Amino acid sequence: MKNYLKRSAVAACAAAAALALTAGTASAAPSTVWTVSPSPASFTAVNTGNIVLTATIPMTCTASNASGTMASTTGNPANVAAISTMNFGTSGAPCTSVLGNVTTVAVTPWSVVAVDYNSATGVTTGYVGNVKANVSAGVCKFTVSGKASATYTNSTGILAVNSVAGELTVSNPVNCGAVVTTSTKPTFKGNYAVKVAGTTTIPTIVGSNP
Repeated sequence: MKNYLKRSAVAACAAAAALALTAGTASAAPSTVWTVSPSPASFTAVNTGNIVLTATIPMTCTASNASGTMASTTGNPANVAAISTMNFGTSGAPCTSVLGNVTTVAVTPWSVVAVDYNSATGVTTGYVGNVKANVSAGVCKFTVSGKASATYTNSTGILAVNSVAGELTVSNPVNCGAVVTTSTKPTFKGNYAVKVAGTTTIPTIVGSNP
């Protein structure tokens, strides 16, 4: 009986040690090699469909574009691209809302951050980081900052921005009344077609573990 209890205790200790090792391994975020092709390179991005910033009310842009640089890197998460210019609306096609035309001035650089990669689909999951923009909708003015969840698909070159409530915040609202306050949780949604600058080439992002 004593030998049985002793063997059971040893087995229990071994199982606990194995479980602790497994938990430690699972919780660690492994470094990831991100291969961007071509790299380094400049890129442009143009909206496909409407871009919508919602801060209690939707503000819709039918035209939006961005540009910047991209490069291979290592890390998790990792900045795979820097957005140096980000434009919303044009003089001929301004962004609109029920409060009037909307002017959004991005404070760059923003970043494209890679977190996970699905080799079966060629989709990178991550977010657009360091987001900051000064927004005017009629007489209402405020600043939006934070990050916006996004995916990038190699086969189409589409950067799909689809933020969730709580990722972006509002600061310094002026003349907005109860419509936009510091408690407002904005969202930023829309798709951008990415190309290597001056070409029709779709860049790719591939993640791997060393």
